[in-house]
Amino acid sequence: MQVSREELLHIANLASLNLKEEEVDNYLLNLQDILNFANIVSKAPVEGLTETIGANDNYNVFRKDEVRVFEDNEALLANAPEKERNMFKIPKVIN
Repeated sequence: MQVSREELLHIANLASLNLKEEEVDNYLLNLQDILNFANIVSKAPVEGLTETIGANDNYNVFRKDEVRVFEDNEALLANAPEKERNMFKIPKVIN
């Protein structure tokens, strides 16, 4: 499958990419390489394979959420850039 310049520009528009004219040829080559690789992968022989990834009975193991008293708060806060009321002080991230 060959990607046309018009298809690339349409995809770029859908993705809100503002491609410069000098970038279009490079993007065409990269997109074509990706599609060629996907075509190779899709044709990989998988008949008779018994190994799969992620098809097992593993699950997340959560520990109990417990409050613990830390004995040496000064050591804990020793490398804090800023502290306030015996806690790490961090920049405000929500307005």
